[in-house]
Amino acid sequence: MTQPISQAAAHLRFMRMAPRKLRRVANAIRGKSVREALVLLKFAGVYAAEPLERLLRSAVANAGANHNMNTDDLYIRKITVDGGPGGKFTKRLDPRAQGRAYFKRKRLSHVTIVVGEQPLKRMRRAGPGASLAIARQSRGAAGGRRKRAAAGVGA
Repeated sequence: MTQPISQAAAHLRFMRMAPRKLRRVANAIRGKSVREALVLLKFAGVYAAEPLERLLRSAVANAGANHNMNTDDLYIRKITVDGGPGGKFTKRLDPRAQGRAYFKRKRLSHVTIVVGEQPLKRMRRAGPGASLAIARQSRGAAGGRRKRAAAGVGA
């Protein structure tokens, strides 16, 4: 008989950030070891990385304090980013032409991170935006090509 996998979770509710922005960072750290994920979040350079780093540290602390797990070799077993109540009471008006007004929906997010001592057996296919560092480097290189092309220097 196999032992149940011990897991620890941490929840972040009503985060004042759109779920789409948080999911980009969550996809990058899904399934990784906690040590690797913390390094990636520390140097991601994305605004959404800071609250996820704090939440991951909270999940690791929960694993050590409440479940007597070894915090040195934990893995991210599950990370979910769900939308919160972002359409009812967090609306702002944006003035438009001819006296009209458009609504801006200020979205909220609920994030859950589950860590465990064993890695996932089967990794999900990486979705769009899963590599943060590569996206930042390629954007800088493309910007340089555009500047040279505009100046008339070789393509």
